Amino acid sequence: MFELDVRSRKPIYVQLTDKVKEMILHGIFQTDEQLPSVRTLSQQLTVNPNTIQKAYRELEREGYIYSLQGKGSFVAPMKKERNEIKKAEIQDELLRLMAEAVYLGFTAAEIGALYQQVEKKREGGKSND
Repeated sequence: MFELDVRSRKPIYVQLTDKVKEMILHGIFQTDEQLPSVRTLSQQLTVNPNTIQKAYRELEREGYIYSLQGKGSFVAPMKKERNEIKKAEIQDELLRLMAEAVYLGFTAAEIGALYQQVEKKREGGKSND
C-alpha cells in the first residue's frame, strides 16, 4: 500500500504524508475511512512509530485527517476551500512545467496526448470490471 524510498533525501514522514494525501485526492481513501493504526503501519513499513505519528499529526494539522481518542485516525471530508487552494497550487505548478515543456520543444499535440494518457489511466482506475 505504501512504498517509501529510504534513499530519498525527502524525510520519511514527508513521503508518508505525500502518499496519504495522494491516496485521499485520488479517492483510494474515502471520507471517514479509518487509516491504519500507527502501530500497524509502523510494523508494515518497519519505521519508528514516532515517524508515523508525526506524519499523522501533520496530516491532521493540514485538515486531511481527523483523530478520535481511542478509535484512531480517519479521512476528513474534503473542504471546498482546501480544494480551491490545492487547485491553485497545481495550476501554478502546471504553468511552470508547461512553460518548460514548450521551451524544450513539446508541441500542443504532444501535451494533449499526455493529458489523454492521464484521462485513460484515471478512467481505468475507476472501472470495476
